[in-house]
Amino acid sequence: MSSERPFEGQVALVTGASRGIGAATAKALAVAGAHVVLVARTSKDLEKIEEEIFEAGGSATIAPVDLAEPEGIARLATAISGRWDALDIMVINAAAFPTLTPVWQIDAREFNSALTLNVLATQALLAGFDGMLKRSKDARVIGVTSSVGAAPRAYWAAYGASKAAFDVLLDCYGQEVRNTSAVRVAVVDPGATRTKMRAKAYPGENPDSVKPPEVVAERIASLLDEAFTSPHRERVNQN
Repeated sequence: MSSERPFEGQVALVTGASRGIGAATAKALAVAGAHVVLVARTSKDLEKIEEEIFEAGGSATIAPVDLAEPEGIARLATAISGRWDALDIMVINAAAFPTLTPVWQIDAREFNSALTLNVLATQALLAGFDGMLKRSKDARVIGVTSSVGAAPRAYWAAYGASKAAFDVLLDCYGQEVRNTSAVRVAVVDPGATRTKMRAKAYPGENPDSVKPPEVVAERIASLLDEAFTSPHRERVNQN
């Protein structure tokens, strides 16, 4: 990054901030000077991350919200817009991971949950915070995706379909706002990363064989400080 605290005075919102890539990204942004709004379902888990940010000299606010609730995102947007005029950074990281199974055996309830959080909530976040993003002098939106959204894989249909829709939403939003605002959009595929979701997908894998979430978080923080062309897409391959 260009300086030690390139995001000084900026407000960042990170979903899925209670663990894994979301928590690591929130910490990285706080270290870089941003005030980070930590979004996840569980207050206790968010408070732990908030405390770690404070101990490292950063600042954060917890926002316990179930993004899958019909009114959850609307309440979140109202609360944040009541405190800040603009939103400079939004990292959409929260995701649901349905069971890996053949297409004909996909559980409708699990599939619906994945579509609700991975797709519908993404659109609701973009809609709910569009005004705040456009009031920023340099707004950036980062969506954390998966390779199976772009490269379908057997048994991964439910998750892959939701991530394909996720990617399209972000790409289209990036195209729509790039000539009328300062909002820039990037989709980041973290690649193989040591997370609970990864452990669920690959239960026999040695977690030490893949990179920790901090590697992805550092790349996201660096990307946010770059003059990337929107919409942008990249994969984090470092191990």
